[in-house]
Amino acid sequence: MKKVLKIIGGLLLVLVLGAGLWIANVGWYKPYSIDLFFNRVFVRFLFQNPELVTSLVPHPLGIRYFDRRLADGSVATQLRQAAFVRSERDVLRSYDRAALSEGQQLSYDVLDFFLNTTVEGEAFQFHDYPVNPTAGVQSELVSLMLGQHPVDSVADVDSYNARLSQFGTRFEQIIEGQKLRESRGLLPPKFVVEKSLKQMQDFIDKAPNENPLYTGLKDKLAKLEGVDDAKRAALLARTETIIRGTVYPAFGRLIETFEELQTKVTANNGVWALPDGDAFYAWSVKQQTTSNLTPDQIHEIGLAEVARIEAEMNALLTENGYKDGSVGSRVVALGQEPRFRYPDTADGRQQCLDDFQKIIDEIDQGLAPTFAVRPKLGVKVQAIPAFKEASAPGAYYEPGALDGSRPGVFFVNLRKLDEVDKFGMRTLAYHEAIPGHHFQIAIAQEIKGVPIFRNVLPFNAYAEGWALYSERLAWELGFEKDPFDNLGRLQAEMFRAVRLVVDTGMHKKRWTREQALAYLIDKTGMGEIDATAEIERYLVWPGQALGYKLGMLKILELRERAKAQLGERFDLKEFHQVVLGSGSLPLPVLEAQVNAWLAKKAAG
Repeated sequence: MKKVLKIIGGLLLVLVLGAGLWIANVGWYKPYSIDLFFNRVFVRFLFQNPELVTSLVPHPLGIRYFDRRLADGSVATQLRQAAFVRSERDVLRSYDRAALSEGQQLSYDVLDFFLNTTVEGEAFQFHDYPVNPTAGVQSELVSLMLGQHPVDSVADVDSYNARLSQFGTRFEQIIEGQKLRESRGLLPPKFVVEKSLKQMQDFIDKAPNENPLYTGLKDKLAKLEGVDDAKRAALLARTETIIRGTVYPAFGRLIETFEELQTKVTANNGVWALPDGDAFYAWSVKQQTTSNLTPDQIHEIGLAEVARIEAEMNALLTENGYKDGSVGSRVVALGQEPRFRYPDTADGRQQCLDDFQKIIDEIDQGLAPTFAVRPKLGVKVQAIPAFKEASAPGAYYEPGALDGSRPGVFFVNLRKLDEVDKFGMRTLAYHEAIPGHHFQIAIAQEIKGVPIFRNVLPFNAYAEGWALYSERLAWELGFEKDPFDNLGRLQAEMFRAVRLVVDTGMHKKRWTREQALAYLIDKTGMGEIDATAEIERYLVWPGQALGYKLGMLKILELRERAKAQLGERFDLKEFHQVVLGSGSLPLPVLEAQVNAWLAKKAAG
């Protein structure tokens, strides 16, 4: 919190209230110091993204300016933001990299990769599907209000209501963007329209005082001390009025837009069907994997990995008496056994959450010999909110606040407990929490002496690659002694290998949605509901699913290189510190860091 508050809060006040040549230099021209430039980029980006400020540090220095606002999502602003990124990249490249310190050069390389990749994708700025059933803006705004908007005082409730009152404007901007996409022939798959419509209709199909935006605030308000019943009632009455008069009509207008769009969409194709779709996918692959691998190369890597993992799963199943049928069908049958199921009751759901927490607590206590640095921030397990669980994945992680005021959250989908295989729980917990996402992201947030963007800037292949590597690491360290827990690990790795095949299959090789779904179920043994949610996620978010396996393979490749070069001098704890110690990195930059470490070890 200390560094973030000093820089965010201090620069906010300086930029708003300050004057003089130094301020002008920092705020509008090329700063004389690249360190000032690094922080300027971040602060200017924050000014455009009030939701991100709330997510990172709720009301820094007590300033609630951002907590009362939503980002401007208009087409004009999106175009200005693209020009801003291009301009900042050019300013960055005007500095002499060779004259920088080693740490500054690393920051330069990270930021340059991020900005330049974004500039390269400017032509595809509107090729996305902002409204979608997986993680669409219409549900993410609600999630922001329920999960990240702070409610620690009456002032926070006022900010909450001020934000709700802007849903009308924000949704008009969403509609504007959707109309622009339609005019350019950028139509989403059919299921995106159908399932988004149902999600939105279900969301407003209840009285305002029964909506999660009301009930969630009511629950938080009940915990505030020093607020009498009359004040609570007045605040909630204001919330109910805004939901009825602003939020519901905003959803209603978006629903009307999508009902009209529904008459224009007929297929569930990959992005190859969009104008310049192949070029868009090639860029998406580069952005999401931070590599130069082509879709065809990735497809072949996926097929090879599927074959390898399938053989390992078959051997394990056969050894434990499960010999008949395909690997996927045997895993499905295994999952139906009562010993691997929770009762689909309220008690069963709570027991599932409690067991996940126990798994996390257990491994957290046993990692000291393997990691030099441990995060201070905690992590908790929660069920995915009911309003979004139908189309959400099986689990996901939400980072905590930079100032430690909000822990990381491992969200589990409990829509149907017959989708939760107990033999897969350990692997899932290791991936999402410790030593996976929570561990890596919290460590990055707590790194000292680097520009703030290095604490928070994510790179998909690094982050997801580390999380998948963590699944294997936990098994290597002995935390999955039960052979069926190891089956869960192999199933999860198979799942990520299959992603290489189906993502490239749908977006490059023109596989149908149904073809990809059948392949995923056959190879992994996933249930149809879970598998459908996954395939639809890949269609909505092209290339993202490739980062897991490719990132893991790169980390394992670097580990094996280090072992080969160092021999008995190889220290796993030291290797992990090199991988985690600089925050999230593009894979080429990570490889350069490991190579530099190995060169120093050789010289020393």
